Amino acid sequence: METVIKVIRNLVISWIIKIFTSNDAVRYASLLLVANGIYEKKVAGCVAELGVYKGDFAKRINICFPDRKLFLFDTFEGFDARDVNAEIAQNFSTAVVTSDFTNTSVEVVLNKMKYPENCIVKKGYFPETAEGVEEQFAFVSIDADLYEPIYQGLMYFYPRLEKGGYIFVHDCNGDMYGGKAAVEKYAQEFNIPYFPLCDVCATIVLSK
Repeated sequence: METVIKVIRNLVISWIIKIFTSNDAVRYASLLLVANGIYEKKVAGCVAELGVYKGDFAKRINICFPDRKLFLFDTFEGFDARDVNAEIAQNFSTAVVTSDFTNTSVEVVLNKMKYPENCIVKKGYFPETAEGVEEQFAFVSIDADLYEPIYQGLMYFYPRLEKGGYIFVHDCNGDMYGGKAAVEKYAQEFNIPYFPLCDVCATIVLSK
């Protein structure tokens, strides 16, 4: 455990230049701090990302949690038409019609992982791909952009979040209105507190 904490602290130094010249500096730095805290508090559980795309944030989760299973939930083929139609019907996003996240694959993502042996790929439509996955989680990134998968992600992951764990929900501002709406609905229904990060795409953080 102490060795993992030292590794994370060393990452802060090695990533400092890259992080603070990145558009996603706050989210990356927050992940490092959260991971360090999870190990210091001995919070159990796996880690996961819903909405992986090319794996740029997933690879950082993989590095920060080198001894934990990392579940990767994604179609790896872009948005599912069911979620796009729901987004348009509710007038949550104008950008979703032109957004294209098809230029990725499982191979592209796994090739970025430092510890690919820890990765469990769940390709397909969420939450169908979560059937049979009963693990508890210490950290989850939800980066699915659209209302329905984000809301379903919270419904699935938050009850399985260990005490002391965190969920980051990305893209809760700008042209993607569904993310913020999904978080607000879930938080109101279950009386869950949350707070925003001051990052480019307004990540919202839930903890337990």
